[in-house]
Amino acid sequence: MNKYELLFSLIILVGGSFYNADKSNLIANSVNNDISKHIKINSDTTKLIRVTKNVPIHSYFQFLDSIVTHYDSITSYPLSEHLLVRANPWIIDTLKNTDYYLMKARDSLVYNQKEMIVIRAGSMLEVPAFAKAEKIMSSLEKTYIDVNIPEFKLCIYEDSLLLHQCTVRVGRNEEKYLKVGDRITDLRTITGSGSIVGHVKNPDYYNPANGHQYFSTRRDDNEVTELPQVPFLETEVNGLRNGQLIHPTTNPISLGKAYSNGCIGTSEADAWILYYHAPIGTKLIIRYNTTVIDEFGKKLLLEDIYGYRKTKG
Repeated sequence: MNKYELLFSLIILVGGSFYNADKSNLIANSVNNDISKHIKINSDTTKLIRVTKNVPIHSYFQFLDSIVTHYDSITSYPLSEHLLVRANPWIIDTLKNTDYYLMKARDSLVYNQKEMIVIRAGSMLEVPAFAKAEKIMSSLEKTYIDVNIPEFKLCIYEDSLLLHQCTVRVGRNEEKYLKVGDRITDLRTITGSGSIVGHVKNPDYYNPANGHQYFSTRRDDNEVTELPQVPFLETEVNGLRNGQLIHPTTNPISLGKAYSNGCIGTSEADAWILYYHAPIGTKLIIRYNTTVIDEFGKKLLLEDIYGYRKTKG
C-alpha cells in the first residue's frame, strides 16, 4: 500500500473534517474533497466527524450547514440539519441549557449567549447509517405540534405519543394599532390547522407596535443582556401566512398568560427542543378548547380568555 492509498483508508475510517472558527465553516482535507466526488458511503456505515475547534452559538448554524453540504453528497439518503442533530441528541441538550434562566439557576449570569460554546473541540458528530437515518426521518414525518390556547400549552406528538409539552404565552384579547402591518390588529392568536413553513435562524427583533428594532432585552431579574440567537418558527394557518410566529421570549414570567401580539411564545430552552422537532412542513394545530381532561382523567373547565363562549351564547 503506497502513501496515497494509506491516506485514502484513514480518511474513509476517521473522517477528516475540521472546523475553522475564524471562517465559520467546515474545511475539508483536499484529498477528502476529491474522494467525496467519487465515493458514496455504504448505506450501513456510520460516519464519525471529529470537531477540532470550539463552535459558539453565533457560528453554530454555519458549521452545521457546512457539514450537511459536504456529507449530503456521500450519503445514500438526503442529509439535513434536523436529521444530523437528531442523530446527535446531546446537541439539543447543550442548546437547551444555554437558556439564560437555566444558566442563572446554576449561578452563572450570561450577558451574550451568542458567545457560548455549544460544540467543543474533540466532540464527535455522527452522520448516521441509513437504517438510523430512515428511523429519524420517519419520526419527523409523523410529528406534529398541538397548541391549546386557553390551556397555554404546546405539545409535540409523534402520532399519539407525547414527546414534549411546555407552557406558552398567547395573544392578548384586544385590538391594537401595529406599525408592523400599519393597521388595527386583532391580537388574539389565530386558531386552525396548518404547518411550519419557515425557520428564522438569526432573527432580528422589532417592537411590532412602533416598528423600532432593538438589540438588548431587560430580563425578569432586571438584568439587561444582549438578545439570544434562538430560531423562530414561521407558521401558515388555514392557508394563510399571517405573521403568527412561534418563538422564545426573554421574559418567561409572561408564560401561561395572554400577553403577546398574537405570536405563541415559549422559553428559550423549549424553543430549541421545538425547533429540532419541527422541520419545514411539520403539521400544526392551534385549538381553542376550554374543556380538557387532566392527567387523572378529570374534566376541567378552563377560563374563556377570549370570551368565545359569551359570543356563542
